[in-house]
Amino acid sequence: MTNARTLVLCDCAGTMPVDESTAAAACGATSVRRCAQACTDDLDVAARALEAGGKVVIACGQEAARFSALAEEIQGQGGTSASLITADIRDRAGWCAEGAAHAKQAALLAEAMLVPPMTRLMEIASPGTCLIIGPEEIALAAAERLAGTLAVTCLLESAPEEIPPATGFDLALGRVVRAAGYLGNFTVQVDGYAAQIPSGRGPARFAMRRDGGRSECDIILDLGGNAPLFPAAHKRDGYLRADPADPLAVERALFEAAQLTGTFEKPFYTRFDPALCAHSRSGQAGCHNCLDACPSGAITSDGDIVHVDPGICAGCGDCAAVCPSGAITYDDPEVGFLFRRLDTLSRTYRKFAGHAPRLLFHDAEFGAEMIALSSRFGRGLPPDVIPVAVSHVEGLGHAELLAALGCGFSQVSVLASPLTACTTLEAQLELARAISGAGEALRIIEPADPEALEEACRDGASRQAGISPIRPQGSRREVARLAASALRPTPREPLPLPAGAPYGKVKIDTEACTLCLACVSLCPTGALGDDPDRPQVNFRESACLQCRICASGCPESAITLVPQFDLRPAALAPRVLHEEEPFCCIECGKPFGTRSVIERIIEKLEGKHRMFTNSDNARLIRMCDDCRVRAQYHDVASPFRMGDPPRPRTTEDYLDEDGKG
Repeated sequence: MTNARTLVLCDCAGTMPVDESTAAAACGATSVRRCAQACTDDLDVAARALEAGGKVVIACGQEAARFSALAEEIQGQGGTSASLITADIRDRAGWCAEGAAHAKQAALLAEAMLVPPMTRLMEIASPGTCLIIGPEEIALAAAERLAGTLAVTCLLESAPEEIPPATGFDLALGRVVRAAGYLGNFTVQVDGYAAQIPSGRGPARFAMRRDGGRSECDIILDLGGNAPLFPAAHKRDGYLRADPADPLAVERALFEAAQLTGTFEKPFYTRFDPALCAHSRSGQAGCHNCLDACPSGAITSDGDIVHVDPGICAGCGDCAAVCPSGAITYDDPEVGFLFRRLDTLSRTYRKFAGHAPRLLFHDAEFGAEMIALSSRFGRGLPPDVIPVAVSHVEGLGHAELLAALGCGFSQVSVLASPLTACTTLEAQLELARAISGAGEALRIIEPADPEALEEACRDGASRQAGISPIRPQGSRREVARLAASALRPTPREPLPLPAGAPYGKVKIDTEACTLCLACVSLCPTGALGDDPDRPQVNFRESACLQCRICASGCPESAITLVPQFDLRPAALAPRVLHEEEPFCCIECGKPFGTRSVIERIIEKLEGKHRMFTNSDNARLIRMCDDCRVRAQYHDVASPFRMGDPPRPRTTEDYLDEDGKG
């Protein structure tokens, strides 16, 4: 935690109960300057704190921009450079029907002291080439509006009647049949393409139509009212779509299109480690969770691994939520920072309140607005409900939900917006319930208005307290196991999990298994292993992703998967699934195969196959590779015999030739 030298604590014109000692202790302030209107009448209080330098925390989120500008102004005038942190404790904790929420305010101030990691950024350049598609009356008017700002091409499906050739933009006929890319990097395929012929008398004329035309553009403005060109179209940067029958939506799309020129910075929402990817091995199909979950089509199969296109990725985080190996992790910010926030919020609240808080996950747009409206005009959130903003709630997986319970929250609610795709979230919620046994203490709420949010936050089951809260550190799988161990401290049996869960055991049909060890070589995590000294397959359950690569690659179809979560210590250590006695070479005694397989081969061939009848060839089956080669090529009766190799000459041979021996 970063200690703050000065805390400016504003009670918002006396409407918000605050406690100086609690707030100061939470953020490590050495002095507190309390005021009633830090953003207006008491702005000098904030100014003096900033002029003093050091670390300054101002407990106001609404006017963060004003305080930031004030700090820059003071620094520009030669004042002391202060490190400014603003924290919203009013909309999230200051106004609630139950009265003071000092413990929650302290938790939010402590969270504000955490320094988020840097986000990796990519640059996207958009010179401003815009393709407009739609009906004649809408598309032509839009093209004329944008022609002075963007390089516009207007694409119509049929030739307009009795209009002069367009001069401020390009006009063409055709129908977009395929589109790919993102802002600054779109490619489109057009059938029935015909460019305008600007010469001649009369209405605009067009060239002969042809299929398969290809073009590139930076922005696509779709006013056609048909099916969108992309999946999850509202998440595709640079693709603007509006209902042509809605003038307000069209105006909004035109305004947004005019702003999409220049160079933009876009976060790398995810981080991908191909070494951990369990998509496939040696052509054997494995995990495809991220491919199924990605709503925008940003993830494609690339052989044995997947490829994530950062330009298309919209940052929903579904892929990271369902990735069993951690090959794809959310990086805006990284999941470890969310774990630190949960730990800080819960620990600080419990320190000052003496009991467990509840948690409300929400996004930074819809959810934040609902909470602010409820706080200002309604009953606000209860004093024990701590809101935690994330980029997209779809990116919350079972590990994050379990971490929240493990940190000491008695209830975890996820606030879904009307645009939230809950399919992945619901599956992760069910998995977290199965592991934790929390039941309805883990839930998704979908209130339509602030009043419904208030009712939902004051309702619902909570998990009984009594656990020893964890410090969530490590990968998502490690944190999930750590939290589950805290929630179920005395496991007796493995927990059954829903189908497709990323935890479980491997069962081997020992009658069918030949110990060929194909499964061991294919396993991407090393959960399946062998023994260099004897025919054996061992298994470490804690490392198994249930990716199915071993099952699909087993030539005997001897492997089945059982989804479960084993919290017992034995799951961390290898255990033998199948082993046999080795067969030793009859010549040199070296073990070279399993006894059952060698004896089965001998049984099928000896005395039954013409090459192994009335001969000594069956002995070859009982030999290791080296001895078998020697027997085939150097035996006196072997048809492959090429004669004895020459005897190596020794010193005695040379001495004999010289007569000195």
